[in-house]
Amino acid sequence: MSGLPTLKDAALEFDGRVAVLTFKRDDMRNALSGTSLIDDLCATLEWTNACADVSVLIITGAGAAFSAGGNIKAMRERALSSTAAEMEDYYRRNIQRIPRAMKAAEVAVIAAVNGPAIGAGFDLANMCDIRIGSVNAQFGETFVNLGLMAGDGGGWFLRRVVGAQRAAELTFTGRVVKAEEARAIGILLEVTEPDRLVPRAKEFAALIAAKPPLAVRYAKRALRLAQQQGLDEHLDTCASFQAALQKTGDHLEALAAFFEKRNGVFRGK
Repeated sequence: MSGLPTLKDAALEFDGRVAVLTFKRDDMRNALSGTSLIDDLCATLEWTNACADVSVLIITGAGAAFSAGGNIKAMRERALSSTAAEMEDYYRRNIQRIPRAMKAAEVAVIAAVNGPAIGAGFDLANMCDIRIGSVNAQFGETFVNLGLMAGDGGGWFLRRVVGAQRAAELTFTGRVVKAEEARAIGILLEVTEPDRLVPRAKEFAALIAAKPPLAVRYAKRALRLAQQQGLDEHLDTCASFQAALQKTGDHLEALAAFFEKRNGVFRGK
């Protein structure tokens, strides 16, 4: 296994094919701007893609918030001191690194939402494959309240999570959704008590990590491609992926385990 990346404002743990990234800037409610969390997240995603020993990444926050999104004080300073062209370049070089890195992620990504996920923090949660929240979780596409829209591509992800009509309602009103409603409208898969959040996320992760690693990565890639491919193109992709997987040792081991009525021992090869 390659060494863990060096992070500044987050902590990374790794065990049993499951990595847990914890944002550690509770003093700023784990804001993505004005901290090193963008760098930390992107470095972690690059590491998971390169490390064949990782099958699942859990993202969570330490303290009261999952992520408050943008730093509003810094946002005001940029608005007063920067030209529109400079701010456009800032978005491209900073917050937009997250959706590009998340879209390129090869492992399953679970958001364990411990508290408010607001603005870009909500968008980050929507970029994950699975979202589990504590009863303290809240979600808001609140950009409109500041006279803005999501500069990180949040609408692209939100529409795919909750559908076009609900995405429009949340975007145009900027209202905040609490945990139980979030579960009801499809933002959250499950709601837990706060002390059960990360353990529950690890239980989900362990189920995924027990599967053949290459199959998980190929399936993740196929799900991502399905968002943009037509059916015929996607069927061609599936045929190629399936053919590649059928030539792996893990596929043969899965077949042997099935017939021998035992758990498989998979090596990602």
